[in-house]
Amino acid sequence: MNHFIAPSILAADFANLQRDIEMINQSDADWIHVDIMDGMFVPNISFGFPVVKAVAKHAKKPLDVHLMIVEPDRYLQQFKEAGAASITVHLEACKHLHRTVQAIKELGCKASVALNPHTPVASLVDIIGDLDMVLIMSVNPGFGGQKFITNTYKKIKELRMLASAENPDLIIEIDGGVDQSNVNNLLNAGANALVAGNSVFSAADQLNAIKQLKNPLKS
Repeated sequence: MNHFIAPSILAADFANLQRDIEMINQSDADWIHVDIMDGMFVPNISFGFPVVKAVAKHAKKPLDVHLMIVEPDRYLQQFKEAGAASITVHLEACKHLHRTVQAIKELGCKASVALNPHTPVASLVDIIGDLDMVLIMSVNPGFGGQKFITNTYKKIKELRMLASAENPDLIIEIDGGVDQSNVNNLLNAGANALVAGNSVFSAADQLNAIKQLKNPLKS
């Protein structure tokens, strides 16, 4: 199964953001992952619409927008207009998840739901058939550079099993602590989209770091 790589610009050099976007454009990456944090749902603040619009202006890859915010429904239209191709909302932040997912689809974006590390996969049983993607957080959201939570492998397998009947084409995306040490294990467990931040942007050769995630050596 081919998999998607989405470098997270949360780990990019904000003083040279256009340069880093152009690097991703030239790379083997498939998407550009954009983390939106509001300081309320998570204990950090990242950036808002002006930065997303600036990224979209230079991006040649689809923007994979991850909303780590409360009441995301208020802003779905604006993120679509800013350039989002897919929008991920957190199950934990949505009072009426079906309504939110439907609103994302009506905007013409791919609809994705994220689960925090403590949220069980079974929480998705009633909506799994409506989703384009599920994002499993493999760290607690809010900050980059955290240690990968190994229970993620179990959750991937559970999610792939849950999706097998109703939604076999579901994309399972992993966000947090993804690097060369765990890429094969993630793919073998059933993931097929990987978000990578520090492992890309802290690398001496960023293009090669992305290439290795896209085409990992089999172990």
